[in-house]
Parts: sequence; structure tokens; C-alpha cells
Amino acid sequence: MPLIDFILHIDDHLVTIVNNFGAGTYWIIFAIIFIETGLVIFPFLPGDSLIFAAAAMAANPKYGLNVWLLYIVAGAAAIIGDSINYEIGKWSVTSGAKHSWFNKLINENNRLAAEKFFERHGSITIVIGRFIPFIRTFVPFISGGSKMHYQTFVIYNILGGLLWTALFTSIGYFFGNFPVVKDHFSLIVIGIILVSVVPILVVALKKKLTMRREQEFGE
Repeated sequence: MPLIDFILHIDDHLVTIVNNFGAGTYWIIFAIIFIETGLVIFPFLPGDSLIFAAAAMAANPKYGLNVWLLYIVAGAAAIIGDSINYEIGKWSVTSGAKHSWFNKLINENNRLAAEKFFERHGSITIVIGRFIPFIRTFVPFISGGSKMHYQTFVIYNILGGLLWTALFTSIGYFFGNFPVVKDHFSLIVIGIILVSVVPILVVALKKKLTMRREQEFGE
């Protein structure tokens, strides 16, 4: 599938984008991260791997990308995206709930997983969720839907956005051009995804074990 190929080979596609659009690459990066974090129906877009690959290119002068500008652009996209997603979540419990077309667009499994994660960790989920694919798209949506105080959301949103972009910008910039990383980039991307979803698997496993114990004691 084209999307899977784009995600797994984001480094190659990013080179093409830089060659074709030059400084406009920053706007494309902004758009992808903003859409992934801001529109709840696009949780599958690459975020971690995009920042990682772009930062690796910024470490190579021939591509003309500035790592600090990349950090600002990615961080702004993440923070603004979550803010928009918060408003969508807030709208969803009033006007959105009345529209069947809107409910069909939401992935129910991902939404429920994010809700459970949010219930378990509270407001800090806004920061933690940044580092977990799919969950990060639904956390601000659920924050808005639960009517979390906006000032509280903003603080955690900014903190999470800056930490998330700083981590993958730094890793990409300092390690992205190592030969072993460049030669196995697809595996690195898969590894990033797998490591990121470990918290979800842990929560799901604990829930399953808890339900099993309750059933055993119930019997």
C-alpha cells in the first residue's frame, strides 16, 4: 500500500520532497504532523518517523534543512494540532454527537483504548500519549470531550509537544546518519512503532488479567 511504503521509506520520500520543494518542505512537515495530531480521523500518519528522518537530513548540509527550524515547525504543528483536536472533542459531545457521519469516522477501538489510558494516568496522559501512535491522536479529543479545564490542557499540551519533538529531533539529528541506521531505516521505523505501543499492550494485558481474576472470583 502507498501509505505503508511512505511510512516505512519516509527517508527516501523526504529526499524527493526536499529536492522538489526546498524550503517548502517545512510546510509539508507541518501539515503532516498537524493533520496527524489535529484531525482525529488520521491517526495513521507518520509523526515520530517523519521528525526522525527530517532531523537526520538536517544533520547533512547538502539537504539544506535547519534542525532548529525543524524543531520549531514540528513543535508548533504538534501543539496547534492538539489544540484543534481538543476543540473537536469538545464539539463532539454536543453538536458532533447528533451526526451519524461523524461517529462513523471515529475508530471506536482506538477511542476506547485512549479513554482507558486517560482514566488510568489522568492529565499527564496528554504528555505520555504524545509518544504512543494512535493514542496521541485521541487523547486531546477525549480531553475536549471530557471538558478538561482548557488552561490545564494547554500546559500539558505544550509540555508534551516540546518533549516529543525534542526527543525525535535529537535522536534523528545525532544518530540518523549512522550507516547501520541508514541501511536498516525501515526496521528502525518498525522498532519505533513497536516500542511506542508497548504501554498500550501493558494496559490491555493488565485489564485482561484483572477481568480474568474477577471472573474466577465471581465463579
